[in-house]
Amino acid sequence: MLLVIDVGNTNIVFGIYKDKELVDNWRIASEKNRTSDEYGLLFEQIFTHYGLELNDVSSIIISSVVPSLMHTLSSMCIRYFDINPIVVGPGVKTGMDIKYDNPKEVGADRIVNGVGGYEKYGGPLIIVDFGTAITFDAISKEGDYLGGVITPGISISSEALFLRTAKLPKVEIAKPDKIIGKNTVNSIQAGLVYGYIGLVDYIVENMMNEMSTNGETVKVIATGGFSTLIGSGSKYIQNIDKMLTLEGLRIIHERNR
Repeated sequence: MLLVIDVGNTNIVFGIYKDKELVDNWRIASEKNRTSDEYGLLFEQIFTHYGLELNDVSSIIISSVVPSLMHTLSSMCIRYFDINPIVVGPGVKTGMDIKYDNPKEVGADRIVNGVGGYEKYGGPLIIVDFGTAITFDAISKEGDYLGGVITPGISISSEALFLRTAKLPKVEIAKPDKIIGKNTVNSIQAGLVYGYIGLVDYIVENMMNEMSTNGETVKVIATGGFSTLIGSGSKYIQNIDKMLTLEGLRIIHERNR
């Protein structure tokens, strides 16, 4: 079995593949102060609860946007799984030509999403990942990574509104029935949800115009924590694929065996 681990700023999402089938997946908080032993015991508890053994795993691949956790999780893999993991980064074969000014600046999760998205849906393609930040990534018809857009995520905006105002409350991020709120909570929710739907559609529309030079249809895929909430209201997002990053990790692992 293959263990795939995607380390984000807010959550660590990991899953188990048997061949090409995702057997199960889990989400835990990204705690930068946890030790490798704490993570090892946490993984062991989750595995035991679901009837799995650590020695069921034969390979591990990790992508991370949190540098301080890379050594911790790599050490955990070696100590608890007796496996030296593949870490997505320079020197790892992705099969994707990166057209960024400095390819090393592109987050590993964005490349992994690009690989998974192009393999599943083809190109040209836009992938919108609703994480701590919202990233928009453009993949060409030939499978090249062209670049993209980064904006603050919806949770960051919600938290900033609460912290930087004297009277506005912290609210649940949920879609109200109407855009015109009749109370403060609904007004904030409408601003966050409908505001981000508008932001996403405006950025996607302009990316599509830049990419579709020959009248080609550009596919638009969403992934990440708030992809269903925002993606369901978008007029451009065609598919919501929550496991896209894990699938990309599986594909990159195959290319590096």
